[in-house]
Amino acid sequence: MSTEALARPRAGELLQRLGSLREFNLLAIYALLVLSVGAFVGEFLTFGNFREILVSAAILTIVVIGQTPVILTRNIDISVGSVVGITAFVCGDFISNNPTTPTVLVVLMGCAIGLGLGAVNGLLVTVANVPAIMATLGTLYVYRGVDSLIASGKQVSSSTVPSSYASLATSRVAGIPVMVLIAVAIGLVVGLFLRYRRSGRQLYAIGSNPDAAASAGIHSRRLVFATLCFSGLMAGLGGVLWSAQFATVTSDAATGLELQVVAAAVVGGVNVFGGAGTVFGAMLGSLVLATISNALALTRVSQLWLQAIAGAALLLAVTADHVAGRRTLARALNRRREQR
Repeated sequence: MSTEALARPRAGELLQRLGSLREFNLLAIYALLVLSVGAFVGEFLTFGNFREILVSAAILTIVVIGQTPVILTRNIDISVGSVVGITAFVCGDFISNNPTTPTVLVVLMGCAIGLGLGAVNGLLVTVANVPAIMATLGTLYVYRGVDSLIASGKQVSSSTVPSSYASLATSRVAGIPVMVLIAVAIGLVVGLFLRYRRSGRQLYAIGSNPDAAASAGIHSRRLVFATLCFSGLMAGLGGVLWSAQFATVTSDAATGLELQVVAAAVVGGVNVFGGAGTVFGAMLGSLVLATISNALALTRVSQLWLQAIAGAALLLAVTADHVAGRRTLARALNRRREQR
């Protein structure tokens, strides 16, 4: 058989495998989206606009990276919007009243706040045995209420935020915004951890089959607690960057962000039923939502449509995962019957 004849099946098999990957399909959809919008809006296909999209996606991406391990374990953290909001206000207010404080200390303070709030979620889920969706729904409102009490009707003004702090959102390295580099670096580290570290693989095992994971000696509670802490940590970092980027911060900052976070993760291929997905896919989902938001702004369409699009995408992704799961189960049952 010729080399050309052998290459054809291999090429076909490669294309088939790529087509089965949610990330590859999402990349194709994203390319189609960019070309479609660019055909009607000239300024969309510019370097400056794409840099703006990346900056607007950075905070969402960081929070989504934190959410991904939680969803992999068949849990969810819907308090992230409130964690981002309270961290943004507290850090913004603190640096406004103490402008000589080193920026790195404020970043650490924001991360510590997020980590603490995430630990509260983790204790509710793993110690009090409250389902994650109910626990984080409760803390979503509790944290927002605490934020309102702290703010007491005040707001952080851009005129009081020192330039050294605001530079977190404006600084660039080789023309690339620092916020984007931070998001990519965190995504790379977490992605490698999930793929190659034993604890990372165990998160997939917990989400795929919690009972089997427990039988295999995996410390599920400990790992679930760690994922919720990590989600809070990333939301805390997102809050710091939020206050640096927008400067003017009120107690309702980041309201509704949780829907975009969950939608981005699930659209990016992270199975809402747990056990499947990648950080790369979740980051790509964030980029898709940020691009849609940018396109809506350029075409002067209300940003309220972004929530509708995110909700619709979430429903479609969950339905697709459910259908794919049933088909996989049906194929497995058929194979067993044939073997008998």
